[in-house]
Amino acid sequence: MMLKAWHLIAMVTWFAGLFYLPRLYVYHAMSNDQISIDRFKIMERKLYFGITTPGAVTTLILGFWMLYDYAWAAFGGQLWLTMKYFLIAMLTAYHIYCGKLLYDFKHDRNQHSHVWYRWFNEIPVLLLIAIILLAVLKPV
Repeated sequence: MMLKAWHLIAMVTWFAGLFYLPRLYVYHAMSNDQISIDRFKIMERKLYFGITTPGAVTTLILGFWMLYDYAWAAFGGQLWLTMKYFLIAMLTAYHIYCGKLLYDFKHDRNQHSHVWYRWFNEIPVLLLIAIILLAVLKPV
């Protein structure tokens, strides 16, 4: 039970970062003055490397640990679990892409509008809903 609790704490941390980072990108894409641009670069870097990435790594490590300890024996091979891990792979790819966007902003090479980032910001919400529903309901 303690393992699952720490897994959920790490997951909440990861998602908090994934919800806020693209919102920073929205404001960064709208910024015109150098002081704001520099401030957003610092905030984005600290959020990505100080909160979001440690949350992701901890979530994944603890998730694989739980899979090894008991989930695979109980649910291995079931479609809902396969779908959940596919969505987690998509979430991980989203996280990595956020890092690519961070790199682009760092080097003043952003290619997207603030409107694009507003839509991009909705992806982790949809993934969270789907992952939680699969984990709780365990549909056949």
